[in-house]
Amino acid sequence: MSIAGIEISKTYQGRQVLNKVSLSCGAGEICGLLGANGAGKTTLFKILFGLVTPDSGTVVLPNNAVKPIGGIIEKPALYEYLNAYDNIHLFSSIQGLKLSKKEIAEQLQKVGLPTDRMDPVAHFSMGMKQRLGIAIALLNNPSCLVLDEPFTGLDPMGVSSLRHLIAGLAEKDGLAIILSSHIIEELSKLCHTLYVLKNGQLVNSGPTQDLIAANTLVYSICAPGIQTASCLSAYPV
Repeated sequence: MSIAGIEISKTYQGRQVLNKVSLSCGAGEICGLLGANGAGKTTLFKILFGLVTPDSGTVVLPNNAVKPIGGIIEKPALYEYLNAYDNIHLFSSIQGLKLSKKEIAEQLQKVGLPTDRMDPVAHFSMGMKQRLGIAIALLNNPSCLVLDEPFTGLDPMGVSSLRHLIAGLAEKDGLAIILSSHIIEELSKLCHTLYVLKNGQLVNSGPTQDLIAANTLVYSICAPGIQTASCLSAYPV
């Protein structure tokens, strides 16, 4: 396995955010973490990244990589007053890399960004910012990539385009990729394996299409004036 979390637990101020959550993702595999806002997805990603220490449990990463894991937590961390070239140059320097202009251009091309834009990143669309964030996350050639809600704020075309990029990184580069969302449609078309997180607990996992076909993913729809929530079984998308 390229990345795994084993029985990870975390409590904040008396509230258990994660309770013995386990997941794994192998090389070339795309895994989805599905859960509502507040389910514990971002906390789990921060633990995988080493930004937060779990109360218990183990994170297993490959030991044969210079940088075993890269990714985006919550949103891309970019210097918006700089252009894409300067962002990559700055972040590569921070990581001890010396990239030529040609190498920076290749990094931009890898994620489908134009190489001739010299305006500030503040002018970029959200989809372009996500792509730039991924380019930066890939600077040290990690074997694992973690993307926290990468489709947030994107229009349908942007979602489709980013989905294609992520699929290519897994297939061509052999990356183990874990991405999160609270929308099943964003994950069902892309992920081989799905993990369902609810209130900090893993309530379901398995091959994505098998879970959907078995109608094991059930959502409650509540509206003002309705005392009993209606249920909607997951639908194939």
